Amino acid sequence: MKLPLLYAIVDVPISPDTARLVAFANELAAGGCTLLQYRNKSCNARVMLEQARELKTHLGSSVRLIMNDRADLCLVAEFDGVHVGQDDLSPEAVRAIIGPERWLGVSTLNPFAIMETAVTRQPRAKPDHPVFLPEERLDVASVVRGYTVNAAAAAWRADETGSLSPGKYADLILLDRDIVAGSPYELGDTEVLLTLLGGKEVHREEGFAG
Repeated sequence: MKLPLLYAIVDVPISPDTARLVAFANELAAGGCTLLQYRNKSCNARVMLEQARELKTHLGSSVRLIMNDRADLCLVAEFDGVHVGQDDLSPEAVRAIIGPERWLGVSTLNPFAIMETAVTRQPRAKPDHPVFLPEERLDVASVVRGYTVNAAAAAWRADETGSLSPGKYADLILLDRDIVAGSPYELGDTEVLLTLLGGKEVHREEGFAG
């Protein structure tokens, strides 16, 4: 399977009426976008369904359409998949609704859960699940660099932070485990015991006395 190079999102606050929403989606498709998420957190289900059907009518099968949050509307609008966050229905519940063929995307604010998925390319804590695009697997060191030195470089702050080096800010966290030596299938369970920002304590896990 070859994944699209661009995953675009059309969000109602940016394109508040249906005509502008569809026009924006058409522009994205004309530019080569083949994967598009429809995101609407402000309107009722009737309006969402109307807009979703308009997108489906104008884009047809040339663009895979992903519904944000609403597994039920994904089915009714005949979208290709659904994306849920950590406060929405569980991935298992969504999968039971949309079936095995549609795409299911899950987002989380937990960086360690993201790191686990990047290393295993499998659902969390499911080592027997088929691996999704195994050639895309990363090692733990690579994902750690992605959150530290590489992230600092992307923000043009590599000379200030991203690594523990003389002259840089003492921005660091203390974890409850060795994430390099441990099982990659336990990465997502990692807890932060202590956080220092610029050398100052900004978080301490209750009960941690180190």
